Amino acid sequence: MKEFEYGEIESGTGGFAAGMVIGKGSHGRVYSGVLRGGRRVAVKVPPPGDGGTKLNNEIEVLASVRGPHLVNLVGVSRSPAHGCKLLVMEFMPNGSLYGLLHAAAAPPPWRRRALVALQIATAVRSLHEATPPVIHRDVKSGNILFDAAWNARLADFSLAVRWAPCAAGAVGAQPAGTIGYMDPCYTGPGKLGPENDVFSFGVVLLELISCRLAMDAACGLTSIVAWALPLIRDGRLLEICDSRVPLSHNMERAVGRLLGIAARCVSSDQDGRPSMAEVVAELQGVVERALCPGRRLLRLLLSGRMRTKKIMCRNHQVDAECEKLPIAGSSADPIPVEPGRG
Repeated sequence: MKEFEYGEIESGTGGFAAGMVIGKGSHGRVYSGVLRGGRRVAVKVPPPGDGGTKLNNEIEVLASVRGPHLVNLVGVSRSPAHGCKLLVMEFMPNGSLYGLLHAAAAPPPWRRRALVALQIATAVRSLHEATPPVIHRDVKSGNILFDAAWNARLADFSLAVRWAPCAAGAVGAQPAGTIGYMDPCYTGPGKLGPENDVFSFGVVLLELISCRLAMDAACGLTSIVAWALPLIRDGRLLEICDSRVPLSHNMERAVGRLLGIAARCVSSDQDGRPSMAEVVAELQGVVERALCPGRRLLRLLLSGRMRTKKIMCRNHQVDAECEKLPIAGSSADPIPVEPGRG
């Protein structure tokens, strides 16, 4: 693990200037910074009085996993001013899925949403297949960021834990997460498992399709799950879909499959939920039909080695819908701040 000199990080963040803050919450502040070689990074600083315990856990988890759809660890630094380690992460310039869905001027097209769902699922699967498995515990739209090529990346491992399948949950892992995304079956340390992340992913998938908040105060704090499941059971799928974006016949079938996957992910029966490996396999089928990219191109998209705005269909024309994506998070477009955990 690379350790950066504190002076390099302090200088690169403008002395941790307020204008360099790109995120904040109960687990600290995140600053934009530039390393000596010119690389742009994100630097996470724990809150005062925290002692860095949670951040140390995050560093240990991130050191054990890497992937094209994770916001990966670049290194650490030791801060004499803050009395703890600082986390140096890859920088994501294009904002969050929360901002894209709820604050962007133009809503994302359906094909783009299907691909984002697959990329997120791939990220969560990579955590669950790590040795030992990692449970993220805070999969939500605000923790899904977009890199320079508009690939979706899963971020914020402050609540993540390494899980021992043979044990009754991770030691000391009391229930934690964000209201609206948190699995209601996760009521104690012994209830911790991959199925908790599966539920949270299902909530994100419903949010991705409907553009409705996971927990909407304007709707009497009704959860998106309580609102969507009866509509899915009754076959009233179009009432769930974001009405701002027209649905072609082909995409209507694809979105129907996405809603079916979401419903199984948020099932109250934990044993009836699919694994993330099963979710990825199903989503690959949806994306292959919706985007027509062919298997080789799909592998390139999932590897993060290809810009998702350059998706080619079988007729070799660029998907016009994907080219309409807003460039959020630029200097002219401040990154929207998602409500914190509270």
